[in-house]
Amino acid sequence: MMKDLQQFAEKQNGAAAVEFALIATAFFMLLLGVVEIGRVLFTWNAAAEAARYGARVAVVCNMNDDAIRDRMRRIMPNLADANVDIKYMAFDKATKKMSEGCIPATCDFIKVSITNFQITTHIPVVSAVLTVPTFATTLPRESLDSTINPICS
Repeated sequence: MMKDLQQFAEKQNGAAAVEFALIATAFFMLLLGVVEIGRVLFTWNAAAEAARYGARVAVVCNMNDDAIRDRMRRIMPNLADANVDIKYMAFDKATKKMSEGCIPATCDFIKVSITNFQITTHIPVVSAVLTVPTFATTLPRESLDSTINPICS
């Protein structure tokens, strides 16, 4: 009986290592997935904040000032010009509609959007390219003048 027990124990050598390897692979993939989801959500939050900050800068700087995109890139360094959409809009009180294309004296609102920004996940085997949802912020115009504003320089 004792000999059978010893033979059984010898056959089990290395079984713990194999079980650990199987479980550890799944565990670390899950752990990396959780970290990547956190990174994606952080990027989404940064995009929302960059759109908000860009709109805030746009209402106090000259139209299409470089400072708008530069300030947005402080939050999202990978942000390309193609991902930023800045619209200057006038409100027609008669029709109660917004129209794009105005001069500083007639602009009522500025809308800054981040569109088509993509993020690549770094999960082994199942990495993906995700498009961040469009984030937009619309604010009423303020000065639209950079002459005395240090933010715009």
